[in-house]
Amino acid sequence: MANVRKDRLEPASSFAFSAVDYFGPWYIKEGCREVKYYGVLFTCLASRAVHREVGSSLFTDSFLNAYRRFVGRCSPVQHLQSDQGANFVGVRHELQQELAMLEHDKIRQELVKRNCDWVDFKTNVPEANHMGGAWERQIRTVHNVLASLVTQHASQLDDQTLRTF
Repeated sequence: MANVRKDRLEPASSFAFSAVDYFGPWYIKEGCREVKYYGVLFTCLASRAVHREVGSSLFTDSFLNAYRRFVGRCSPVQHLQSDQGANFVGVRHELQQELAMLEHDKIRQELVKRNCDWVDFKTNVPEANHMGGAWERQIRTVHNVLASLVTQHASQLDDQTLRTF
């Protein structure tokens, strides 16, 4: 068995070392049509705390909005890990393109001055789906609870009800 990673043992603020994954979809009524919504689950790798957001799609923009809401509600993230989902790979590529155009020294100085962190965004290797076991188990638990709530209240399920659940 491999050694436990250092970021899971070091003291840090909650969600400083996090993992993210999508689950769902949930079908919601909006007027006369049904719309898909997805759950976005952020897991603290040190304490196993869970934060859930709602995503409107699997696109990169939807994930970036969920990530912004997460950071606004919880705390800055130093390390974010995910699987090889297309939306996560897209986010990583967008961030790398934007970072290539920036002056890193000035940005780091400003982040230190404001007590913010530089986010290290990594994805698991495609052949190692077992690496996400820490957050995949959390997804199963949240999905089971939401599934029972949704089936009980299926007739009145809308966007606000899903966010409340």
